[in-house]
Amino acid sequence: MAYVVSATWTAQPGKEDVVRDAIEKLTPPSRMEPGNRFYQAFQDPAEPLVFRLFEIYDDEQAYLAHGASEHFTEYGHGQAIPVLANRERAFYETIG
Repeated sequence: MAYVVSATWTAQPGKEDVVRDAIEKLTPPSRMEPGNRFYQAFQDPAEPLVFRLFEIYDDEQAYLAHGASEHFTEYGHGQAIPVLANRERAFYETIG
């Protein structure tokens, strides 16, 4: 089994470049984390304020370590999240 996270970040109007920059800086170190299997962000061309992040980890502990990492603290909590209008997350476990 793996732990799957699907997140939607909606930027405040005019702040989409701030969020995109944070995600671009956050992605490489997130992919290198122990326990990370997949980390990919998408920006919706039809709704440029909307960013979707799809993440797969070995287990919930690896995801929690990601949230506590230095790079997520700096770019997630320090840069992107303060300029979000909305943040949604859904959590899943794979089958088989």
